[in-house]
Amino acid sequence: MDEQTERDIETFRQWVADTPPGGMVFFGGAGVSTESGIPDFRSPDGLYAQKYPHPPEQMISRSFFDAHPREFFDFYCDRMLALDAQPNQAHRKLAELERVGTLSAVVTQNIDGLHQKAGSSNVLELHGSVLRNYCMECGAAYSVDELLAQRDRADDSVPRCPACSGIVKPDVVLYEEALDERTLQASVDAIARAALLVVAGTSLAVYPAAGLIDFFQGDHLVIVNRTPTPRDRQADLCLAANVGEVFDF
Repeated sequence: MDEQTERDIETFRQWVADTPPGGMVFFGGAGVSTESGIPDFRSPDGLYAQKYPHPPEQMISRSFFDAHPREFFDFYCDRMLALDAQPNQAHRKLAELERVGTLSAVVTQNIDGLHQKAGSSNVLELHGSVLRNYCMECGAAYSVDELLAQRDRADDSVPRCPACSGIVKPDVVLYEEALDERTLQASVDAIARAALLVVAGTSLAVYPAAGLIDFFQGDHLVIVNRTPTPRDRQADLCLAANVGEVFDF
């Protein structure tokens, strides 16, 4: 890490210290969890760079899920679940900042549940969570362990509800699906109220999530990402560093 980046990180940490109670909001993407061993999507080693029978973007679309549920679950369970992953330094520090009253909300594009595992309570999951699943027919809720058990029992490897035989779908937002309106509005409200907004580990390429920073009207916008983003010019500070390093204080 060069001296300028180190100075910028110190500036960021001072801004955190100076933030009024509840004035900080964190908006994170896949890069927040890569240090926990979960691959991101768009990096050279990410999910989209891997070779599959169909493009990964297609395999995690709603139309593919409906037309090819077995192939969907083969891919989803193999590549989208990382149930042994543990929170990293960024997750832990954010939970600490919430406990001391600095951080009011975590807005995340991730579906891994690691923020809650680290102890954060106000987590707005824009794209849902692999930990929640529901029957598409009767609405019954199932844990991820129950989904996997039902898949193991199924002749076609498609998890089904024991009560009505409906397909059990992960509570994640697939391509071609809309975000949950309540979660989206809560995210807009949190960002609009923030004095300090930290955007980390996201390419800011996926909408409508990427457009959330347009609602920020506070004092400092900080972007933490290893590579440039389309919104860098809007930021008061851009840190080309690992998220865990920046939050190691």
